[in-house]
Amino acid sequence: MSEDKEEPIVTKTFPDFNFAEGELLLINKPYKWTSFDVVGKIRNSLKPLKLKVGHAGTLDPLATGLLILCTGKLTKQIDTFQAEEKEYTGTMVLGATTPSFDLETVADQEFPLDGITEEAIYAATAPFIGDIQQYPPAHSAVKVNGERLYVKARRGEETELRLRNVTVSAFEITRIALPEIDFRIVCSKGTYIRSLISDFGKQLNNGAYLSKLTRTRSGNFLLENAFEVADLVSYLRLKKE
Repeated sequence: MSEDKEEPIVTKTFPDFNFAEGELLLINKPYKWTSFDVVGKIRNSLKPLKLKVGHAGTLDPLATGLLILCTGKLTKQIDTFQAEEKEYTGTMVLGATTPSFDLETVADQEFPLDGITEEAIYAATAPFIGDIQQYPPAHSAVKVNGERLYVKARRGEETELRLRNVTVSAFEITRIALPEIDFRIVCSKGTYIRSLISDFGKQLNNGAYLSKLTRTRSGNFLLENAFEVADLVSYLRLKKE
């Protein structure tokens, strides 16, 4: 009778980083972390080195997925990385709306789903493909007069929102299990997926809000190549010992 062989332990390999000269780090942002939380965690792990650390493209706290961090001299190229095309996958809930367009706030309106067909759902994506205009959510990090919109929204203040031009290269419906609908979106910098989903609900004479969002790609960088925050932090701490 042959002995059972032990499965090998596979550990993720890390390159020899040169953070001062500049490193581009692909991070899988955890759920409910802000993009600034990730930057702060990595910056603290690099102490006592006094290095600049910044991110290219903010992700909402309730979103997960690819966040690009730059260190040292590479922070000068953040705008270049931030300008690249993005890809997202996610889930929306049809038949209700929330003030924040996602799960940050509770539903304020509900709509019947009677009569909404799969054909209508697929067809409703068409107006949102190409060069479009959209308003940012009232609960967003956009600054108006030096203050972020979500701060004003949480105080109950209304702010006049400005239309922005964005490009959506692809808007695919990948699963329909009402009230949930899964999707894949490829878009330009500055596109608010929450606003897109809210407008999608209106296109169906209904309501919709975002319940799950993951950034899977930014430019040529893929989520599958990203580090988990905890793994990278553990590695950086070991290197200092």
